[in-house]
Amino acid sequence: MLHRFTILIIVLVAAPVFSSLAFAQNERPRQPAAAQGQKAAAPKEQKSVAAPRHDISGTWAPANGPSDGIQANGVKAMPNDGKPEHQLPYTPYGQQVYKSHHALEGADAVLPGFFNDPRDKCEPLGFPRMNFYNLRETQILQNEYKIVMLYEYATTWRVIWTDGRPLPKFVDGGVQIGSEVKEPRYYGYSVGTWVDDTTLVVQTTGMMGEERVWLDTAGRAISDQLRVEERFHRVDHDRLEWTVTIDDPKIYTKPWVAMNKFPFQLEDPHRDVMEQYCSPSEMERYNKLFGNPSSEEGHGPQR
Repeated sequence: MLHRFTILIIVLVAAPVFSSLAFAQNERPRQPAAAQGQKAAAPKEQKSVAAPRHDISGTWAPANGPSDGIQANGVKAMPNDGKPEHQLPYTPYGQQVYKSHHALEGADAVLPGFFNDPRDKCEPLGFPRMNFYNLRETQILQNEYKIVMLYEYATTWRVIWTDGRPLPKFVDGGVQIGSEVKEPRYYGYSVGTWVDDTTLVVQTTGMMGEERVWLDTAGRAISDQLRVEERFHRVDHDRLEWTVTIDDPKIYTKPWVAMNKFPFQLEDPHRDVMEQYCSPSEMERYNKLFGNPSSEEGHGPQR
């Protein structure tokens, strides 16, 4: 049976590019004539450079390769693979919402033509799903007031305020910021605080939930009561670890970790990140070729 995740053929995948400079740096230098015939000294182990203070800026890529961020079967730390240790702590309402999501991947996947993932209509992924879908090269820009995350997929950005403002409060219909009530947003409202020289903790609220935004590709759910905590820890100059915790009392009975110290490595600052888009016309073509339910009579959503 055709793998359901062939839907990703509509996106462009950037292949790793290694500069000639990198090869030049790794090339072993020629020995002088006087040293020929002598045993070469063992190369010294390169020491890591300490991380700069209060700085996570740069172009970052998954340290274990670009495929590590795809997370096709659900969030990295808790994939939807049917294993008991990966069962999420749903509330009765959360279980009901999950069953209404017909995903192409995961333990309860449906056949092409029966899915209802908003992504497959090229709707915005929203947050925190942006962290769990094709998380590839990610550019981080910052100044004294805010940090901007530039995701490769859909060329999407979000702002994390670090100017000391409080996290918005939940109210009916959205969130309250000062004396204003503002509507939920696809990517929510984020504030960050440095808890030490190399660790930034980010809290995000005010996202859209239920039918508008899914948690991951395997159909897990979130609600408008979701609160997400991210911890960005810069281990050293070239390594970053990203942890994401989900706290949604409407959908889950307790908080749980979706991405645990996901490793990133720093790339060349001159790296030109490729585009990766969801195209409605390509999606329509895919559905005509592979997703016509008439060719799979009697195979409805299996939930």
